[in-house]
Amino acid sequence: MKLKIIPQGTRLPFLKQRFIAFAISAVLIVLSAVMFFGPGLNKGIDFEGGIMIEVGFKEAPDLGDMRSALGGLDLGQVSLQTFGASDDILIRVQRQEGDSTAQKIAVDKVKAQLQSDYGDELSYRRIEFVGPTISAELVDTAIEAVLFSVLAILIYIWLRFEWHYSVGAIAALVHDVILTMGMFAITGIEFNIASVAAILTIVGYSINDTVVVYDRIRENFRRYKKMDVTDLLNLSINETLSRTVMTSVTTLLALGALFIFGGEVIRGFATAMIFG
Repeated sequence: MKLKIIPQGTRLPFLKQRFIAFAISAVLIVLSAVMFFGPGLNKGIDFEGGIMIEVGFKEAPDLGDMRSALGGLDLGQVSLQTFGASDDILIRVQRQEGDSTAQKIAVDKVKAQLQSDYGDELSYRRIEFVGPTISAELVDTAIEAVLFSVLAILIYIWLRFEWHYSVGAIAALVHDVILTMGMFAITGIEFNIASVAAILTIVGYSINDTVVVYDRIRENFRRYKKMDVTDLLNLSINETLSRTVMTSVTTLLALGALFIFGGEVIRGFATAMIFG
């Protein structure tokens, strides 16, 4: 017995509501642009530069307690994640205002707090400073990754279908990317390398669904040559609706587990994916 979330033969009038959808999308795009160019993104250490301290513990520490303790040092953004084993912790501290002396003072504060909380039950594996030059290179690389992926998709759709199909696909992709970036700007969720991975994954899901719908539209254009275009588009979307919803639901189940149980490090990625 096949599992069907959507009953077969649905005839939902999607295009009847297209002008409402256009208006909502336009408002959200404008809001996203205002927030992006206004307050901007809450860039993580990956893009802003900062301090990375890898610490090994004899026993796995409570990350919540450690995050609270280090967050009270007034060093700005501090993030923690396990680095391989659960007793190996990578601490990221945002770049401090000033020269190398300011960075060293921040490292000393972190060490003093850890010494106070854990005594001799820890060892420092490495201490690195990510400067503005490296973080700027990461920004450029992230932008290039998104642009090249969109360009490759444009060429693929153009070759597989026709040029006007590729315009529609790119419009959908740009829409999804802009709104996801706007979500980061509005909510203030940290934007880091994992966020770029989320955006690229959203692009992949979007184009995958677009290709499925386009294939059905092309088939129906050949099958129903005299059907009204609006009715044909509605028919094509309804015929692929079960597959689209099934893909989304199964993906959301995995993302929901990541969001709830994945911890702070992966939560931004999961949030972006759920939204996208």
